[in-house]
Amino acid sequence: MDSEENSFVRLEDPQDLQDGGSEVTPEQVRQEIERYKELCSAMEQDNAALQKEKEETERRIRQVKNTRELIQENLQQHNPLEDLIQTLLSEIFLAKEEKSGLEQEKEMLEKKLEEMRKKSWEDPMMVTECVWMLPALPERNLVFKGLVTDKEDMNKLMLTPLIRYPLQGGSALITFEKAEVAQRVIEAKEHTVELSHGESLEELDRCRMRVQASPVDVLLPSALEIGLARSSRSILVSGLPGRGIPEEVLLDKLELFFSKTKNGGSEVESREFLDDCGQVVLTFVHDGVAEQLIARGQVQVPIGKVKYKLKISPYMRGEVTNLQFQPSRCARTVLLSGIPDVLAEEPMRDALEIHFQKESRGGGEVDALGYVPAGRRAVAVFSEWLG
Repeated sequence: MDSEENSFVRLEDPQDLQDGGSEVTPEQVRQEIERYKELCSAMEQDNAALQKEKEETERRIRQVKNTRELIQENLQQHNPLEDLIQTLLSEIFLAKEEKSGLEQEKEMLEKKLEEMRKKSWEDPMMVTECVWMLPALPERNLVFKGLVTDKEDMNKLMLTPLIRYPLQGGSALITFEKAEVAQRVIEAKEHTVELSHGESLEELDRCRMRVQASPVDVLLPSALEIGLARSSRSILVSGLPGRGIPEEVLLDKLELFFSKTKNGGSEVESREFLDDCGQVVLTFVHDGVAEQLIARGQVQVPIGKVKYKLKISPYMRGEVTNLQFQPSRCARTVLLSGIPDVLAEEPMRDALEIHFQKESRGGGEVDALGYVPAGRRAVAVFSEWLG
């Protein structure tokens, strides 16, 4: 828009004209009229532009108002936040119902398991009916030679100590039938043992030796934790033929059979024969082979001219994770040391047993005696005394 000087006409004061003393000519009047016409035209253009801007502003205002009304109407008809809240509430309700159902199912299964445990105690045939629930395990013939315990002791792990005690040369271990006899021998500390027997011998002809008696202290396990892990690449093969086949031949036959893919096997990494149970552990190079064979359960394996039906089971690997010991003293056993090498092994054993069996020497009934001559070593094995 033009400035104020171009938009408004300023007429000269007639008094100014008179004061100026100059006379206005017709040409000047025409020029002034033309100038005023140009100013009027500019004002009309400015007015038209302002009117157009006004209409455009009013149109935008109406458009914004319509948009606001539409938004308000949509919000009244459809609220996304309320829908989201309703959806979440519905999911929470369904989750609570599912949780309640699972808790009821858990309680029912726990009651059923407790009933099965009670019935298994009352009716031994229940154990046979539940065998199908157990995982595949190698078949072994078992003979019960233990003691019948109370129901409360069935969940306890019973350890039978088997202690190996090293014996140096010139020593002996003697076990008495009664603990009080062993205690008397230990309290005496030193004993004089007669080596030459017979009443007719003179005092100068008698031979004696001095031995020292001390208690036998061993370490017994007080706490044991074992971690079991199922091997992902190993299997346990049982049901093998008897000892008529050499061990190496049997291992070669098994490796040859289970190395073939048509038999469900693969390359064998290692093989091991378990002497204590007569079973074989096979370990494969690749993962997944053992699982497939375990799923089959049994396979027919030709060994020699006969096909044997072998059982495939998972191989469980055990590892001792925690083992604690506590010192324990043998109640009926005494360690005799300082025994000189003056007699052969059997006469020395007889001399010691004769001496410590005499009550007059503080001894008593001897249950066992082990003697190691000087210059030799031995290992004594202690087992649990059930007497």
